[in-house]
Amino acid sequence: MNQPEPLETAPVPDASVASAPPDDANDLRGLHFKQLMRSTLTLVPIAAIAIAAGVAGAVLVAPAIGGAAAVAALLLSLLIVFAIADSRAEEAFFRAYAQGHGLELGGRAPLPPTTPLLRKGDDRYAERTLSGPFADGVEGILALYTYEEESRDSDGNKETNYYRYTVALVPVPECVDLVPELYCQRKFGLRALEGFEDAFRGSKERVNLESAAIGDKYEIFAGKDQDAVWLRRLFAPTFIVWLTESAPEKFAFELVGGTLCCYVSGHKKKAEELEEIGLATAAVAKRLREESLE
Repeated sequence: MNQPEPLETAPVPDASVASAPPDDANDLRGLHFKQLMRSTLTLVPIAAIAIAAGVAGAVLVAPAIGGAAAVAALLLSLLIVFAIADSRAEEAFFRAYAQGHGLELGGRAPLPPTTPLLRKGDDRYAERTLSGPFADGVEGILALYTYEEESRDSDGNKETNYYRYTVALVPVPECVDLVPELYCQRKFGLRALEGFEDAFRGSKERVNLESAAIGDKYEIFAGKDQDAVWLRRLFAPTFIVWLTESAPEKFAFELVGGTLCCYVSGHKKKAEELEEIGLATAAVAKRLREESLE
């Protein structure tokens, strides 16, 4: 959402003024709001807008309406200031997180359309990216990813739906020949309909493992020519236990052509959640490499 320009001139406080690195994108919101509200560059426009609204309402309608208009303008201005503070707090959080984890922070940018999730929608982009190491020997891109789908209602009015994920991309070229494509998705739908759904999956087929725990949480698919024995080795008991008990909530991954894309729904804006996704992605990448180099 675009913010009005007049209030953007107040100085932006650095995250270093906080006593400790922020744990999430909201930690510094109050600090930024106070900084903005102490600035004459903020207070003067707010006062001018409230007075103008009050005078206009009083002259054009009635004095009582003028008072109500002034109050409404004041409240609207405060909401705008709060929105600006929220945006700056989020920027400061990601800047501090990147610095603290040796990552390079980037803004809105496209992601390579290497997996089905990254090809969805009529438009798709990363709103923020964090590039660099997730763990020893594993580097990639952590991103707040959004794809948009456009539709029209019965009157022809265009509507846009936004789907948001936090994704982590890591190259795993070692496994291209052994597993060209692999999808470990969160369980969705009724088990009774699986056979009907599988009939329409084209080149992919369901991977059935002898584990009720993973069957209750995930649906796994691979290419029809995939070596089933190799897949069973990949999904060793220790890996299954990790997926079902230790992986982040609603964690899933796609592997296509040597690019691993791990993801969870929603934009995660807490340090703990970002670290968890990065480490989980590194764990999957290491498991793929380990089995590929056997």
